Amino acid sequence: MTQAAPLADIRVLDIATFVAAPFCGTILGDFGAEVIKIEKPGEGDPLRKFGTPSEAGDTYVWLSESRNKTCMTLDLRTPDGRDTFLALVAKSHVVLENFRPGTLEKWGLGMDVLRAANPKIVLLRVSAYGQTGPYREKAGFARVAHGFSGLSHLAGEADGRPVVPGSTSLADYTSGIWGALGVLLALRGVDRGEPGQVIDVSLYESMFRLLDEMVPVYAKHGVVRGRLGADVPHVVPHGHWQTSEGKWVALACSSDKIFARLARLMGDTPLADARFASNAQRVAARAEVNAAIALWVGRHTREAVVALCDDAGVPCGPIYAVDDIFTDPQYQARGNLVTTTDTRAGEVVVPSGMPMMSATPPTLRHLGRALGADTNAILERVLGLAPERIEALRTNRTL
Repeated sequence: MTQAAPLADIRVLDIATFVAAPFCGTILGDFGAEVIKIEKPGEGDPLRKFGTPSEAGDTYVWLSESRNKTCMTLDLRTPDGRDTFLALVAKSHVVLENFRPGTLEKWGLGMDVLRAANPKIVLLRVSAYGQTGPYREKAGFARVAHGFSGLSHLAGEADGRPVVPGSTSLADYTSGIWGALGVLLALRGVDRGEPGQVIDVSLYESMFRLLDEMVPVYAKHGVVRGRLGADVPHVVPHGHWQTSEGKWVALACSSDKIFARLARLMGDTPLADARFASNAQRVAARAEVNAAIALWVGRHTREAVVALCDDAGVPCGPIYAVDDIFTDPQYQARGNLVTTTDTRAGEVVVPSGMPMMSATPPTLRHLGRALGADTNAILERVLGLAPERIEALRTNRTL
């Protein structure tokens, strides 16, 4: 028997822009939530123009990350727009926003107003620095958050400048994930009869929370971790090495036993010496250990290095570019690449939803829709507005 999507009875109003809060809606939508994307008439979410344009006119970022959402236009700054939005709030469960703190209040749509319309409403607020503190009103994007959180300080070679830590939107996506967790926790409270609440997620905190032992070690010992390139501070070897054909592998020896396997695999090399037997010894001799591995890896192809390490029980894998991902059997077997046909853009491949669930997996129902594509249908279905009322709202530029 097929189980219903876990969030099929949840309605989400996504009034946010770009990635951070909207990605929370993407996650919820993957698991059945009805996510209504509300955009400014005539303009829409700037994400529609961010990235590589598709045949649909909107970018591939929009098509992928606005999947499973219906789209309507509504100007929240007008009296009719505000009233219409509050009518939708009364029939919904969650609101997602990521404007600068105070913006909703300026529009007369603060949490007190939303709660008056629906005491059970859950409001996710994503901002650069959070809703409180001296920096609450400062503007900021993911790149700024990476720096402020301490993450960018760690990214790059020891003698080089800080670099982008992976995706330029990493903090946005991570904030969306934290936001989805917060929404689910708040909805759990509503299920117990508690009122809705505000979830306050900042871009910088989303990254700061992921920095392992840096805080307690600095507080206790005053140690400021610096950039180590591909290395990590307390485990050697644990990094990236270039193969004979110029490709790269990631190799990690997180215990002395694993290192012993690597040393045996490499054969007659300096690593067979007893002075490298313990991790503490290897950390002290980091450069010598890394150099020996570089020589060994550099004599083999990427495929050969990975195969040899797999046979020896040494964790090792290729460092992939996106074209490698499209040909790898693991990605194929797990269904990580989903091919769909969009009415506007034709055939499009997007990443599958996460996480995988045994009974209620994420689903891809459609890609990001055109601006205002579902406005009439939403207002008729959710609010029961008559066609003439919808036309009046359109005439006065509320829609």
